[in-house]
Amino acid sequence: MSLDLLTYLFIGGSFALYIGIAIWARAGSTKEFYVAGGGVPPVANGMATAADWMSAASFISLAGIVSFIGRDGTAYLMGWTGGYVLLAMLLAPYLRKFGKFTVPDFVGDRYYSSTARTIAVICTIVISFTYVAGQMRGVGIVFSRYLHVDINTGVIIGMAIVFFYAVLGGMKGITYTQVAQYCVLILAFMVPAIFLSMQVTGHFLPQTGLGATLESGKSVLTTLNELSVELGFAEYTAGKKTTIDIFFLTAALMCGTAGLPHVIVRFFTVPRVKDARLSAGWALIFIAILYTTVPAVAGFGRVNLIQTINGQDNAGVAYAEMPSWFKNWENAGLIAWTDKNGDGKVHYSAGNAFAGSGKPAFGDGRVDGNADMQRITTNPSEGANEVYVDRDIMVLANPEIAQLPNWVIALVAAGAVAAALSTAAGLLLVISTSISHDLMKKTLKPDITDKQELMYARLAAIVAILIAGYFGINPPGFVAQVVALAFGLAASSVFPAIIMGIFSTRMNTQGAVAGMLVGLVSTMSYIIYFKFMGGSADQLFLGISPEGFGTVGMILNFVVAYAVSAMTPPPPEEIQHIVEDIRIPRGAGAAHAH
Repeated sequence: MSLDLLTYLFIGGSFALYIGIAIWARAGSTKEFYVAGGGVPPVANGMATAADWMSAASFISLAGIVSFIGRDGTAYLMGWTGGYVLLAMLLAPYLRKFGKFTVPDFVGDRYYSSTARTIAVICTIVISFTYVAGQMRGVGIVFSRYLHVDINTGVIIGMAIVFFYAVLGGMKGITYTQVAQYCVLILAFMVPAIFLSMQVTGHFLPQTGLGATLESGKSVLTTLNELSVELGFAEYTAGKKTTIDIFFLTAALMCGTAGLPHVIVRFFTVPRVKDARLSAGWALIFIAILYTTVPAVAGFGRVNLIQTINGQDNAGVAYAEMPSWFKNWENAGLIAWTDKNGDGKVHYSAGNAFAGSGKPAFGDGRVDGNADMQRITTNPSEGANEVYVDRDIMVLANPEIAQLPNWVIALVAAGAVAAALSTAAGLLLVISTSISHDLMKKTLKPDITDKQELMYARLAAIVAILIAGYFGINPPGFVAQVVALAFGLAASSVFPAIIMGIFSTRMNTQGAVAGMLVGLVSTMSYIIYFKFMGGSADQLFLGISPEGFGTVGMILNFVVAYAVSAMTPPPPEEIQHIVEDIRIPRGAGAAHAH
């Protein structure tokens, strides 16, 4: 059976499953739309949380980031997994005990202020839109390759699918859809990883294969180091980022994970506080299966990519003899080649293959005529590199590069779509909930009916999908980088407000509002300046990248919040009692929304 036919069958079959589940579990009330009626079992919620949390960044882009930047990519691994532990231990049970549907709901009630609630809504929407842009780009990448359309059309197709089951099913539909999506994505990630490990090292488990010895008598990492140096790259195991940047990036990802609104709301879908802890534990196990495999997939993929493009002796391979996967990804605009030295061979090494800010669309030295594309140049300062490789394709291209069976390639395509769509749906639900429940019901129109609130939620989801699609077509970076920006925004704005709301009886409205504003504005300004206004690397504050600046914003948030609260009256006594009550470990009792 052809690859195209298998891909259509796998992706089409998975879509039919998701949509069928969404129809079966469609929401009939606001409680079912927001928190699935609060009746999801812990294991199922753990799977849904893992699918919600392991987005296109985890499935598609993370191994690509690690593959291309080597050791520095471990900041993403440490930050995202460490952050989940932080969330499970430090926040989830307390928020569940407080009994509110959303983060803005918690902030509004804890800080007894509609202003605080509104600012939390703004923070939530900004974080979610930044995050969902990465998911939409991931969907576009998958569809551009396997449906033979351009990335923009792929994003539009993804928008239509998310619209159907997120707007119809709400949290109840999304939860059970995400259980199915987790099963699809974990199979799709692990099956080719095991194949690759067996093929490259002879080890069944990818986690042990990374340190294995190859036929040459050298380990995978030693081979990668030698190949990288020979081609002009830094050693794979050498750090390129400064220590402070790695630290701040890891901290931003950790605290951002703990402040992600679409993950926090998951702990309201279980019957009891005890179940919130259990589902957090299950989710960590389900997440660890993928995350412990990522370094191996990145390493195997990098070795295969270099040796396939350059040949075993690094002398280059004639373009006419390049395998079909290279041409396929060229047609998608995510790999491109220009013959700088005129020898007809493909040479991949360090340096920029092309001039201009855009990405090339063809492999023979042509560009597609877009305004942001410039003519290919052969400036010697660019080095000998003739190949552009989009790092987001590594996981998707790995099975093709390794010549694995077509059904494995089709399975990976279905898994990538599942990863991107599961998180996109969760994020869109958070956006619609923030607008309908926190802004309309709790602030602007408190007397609207349940039916009207549900209508506002669905309208907000439609608008959110359209905006998310725009950012998916015009993203500010690779998938994992875009997602890292969202985590930085969460770390600098929402996370401190939640932490102080749980653990500080003295934190008041004025402190929380001032802290959130300072954290959000400082981090947003830094990101916009360096990502969209041309800020240069030598202007970075202490060498901290935009992805890691969320930690600085978080520190500013805490400092300003405590300073302002110290100079203003303490919260009312009843609020202080509520804060003390949240932390009393009565985990066996049922928490109910009020």
